[in-house]
Amino acid sequence: MACSRTCSRILGLSLGTTALFAAVANTLLLFPNWDVTYLLRGLIGRHAMLGSGLWGGGLMVLIAATLISLMGWRYGCFSKIGPCRRMLTALLSSGLALLGAFICFITSGVALKDGPFCMFDVSPFNQTQAWEHGYPFKDLHNRNYLYDHSLWNSVCLEPSKAVIWHVCFFSTLLCISLLQILLVVIHFINSFLGLFCSLCEK
Repeated sequence: MACSRTCSRILGLSLGTTALFAAVANTLLLFPNWDVTYLLRGLIGRHAMLGSGLWGGGLMVLIAATLISLMGWRYGCFSKIGPCRRMLTALLSSGLALLGAFICFITSGVALKDGPFCMFDVSPFNQTQAWEHGYPFKDLHNRNYLYDHSLWNSVCLEPSKAVIWHVCFFSTLLCISLLQILLVVIHFINSFLGLFCSLCEK
């Protein structure tokens, strides 16, 4: 049981840390090139504005991490609960964290697939310049911008380095949410083993 509680403390701290990193990564997506004017002008992509890294991989996972840590330290109302209630709390916290991490994972994957929201030239054959804001890589079926780095600086005109900013932080969110899912699975296994051991001791 002591080993299970120690594992819960570590998992709670780890999940809480990843939640903070997810919130920071999503916040930075709202300020391309450290510029607040794009947010004020409403020129931020819908995936970043959805804020799944803030409330999904961030707040939801942080709440679950707090519950897991409290169970590990047996703090407050968690000091006297029985193994069955502890398992129920573990299931609820795992479900909350898993849902938040999964939402963040799906949103980040779709964002990487669609590409960044930026200003690009839509004029046919460059005969007349016509610029608009949108997702220039979304309907680009012949070439994948993630692998073709020659498109990174040639398609998006504004903000500069929009592709690098987009790929960097959404890839970070994707990796963080994957790590969160792994930690939740470990927490569930740890809680089940803790319940099994406590019942055997009785």
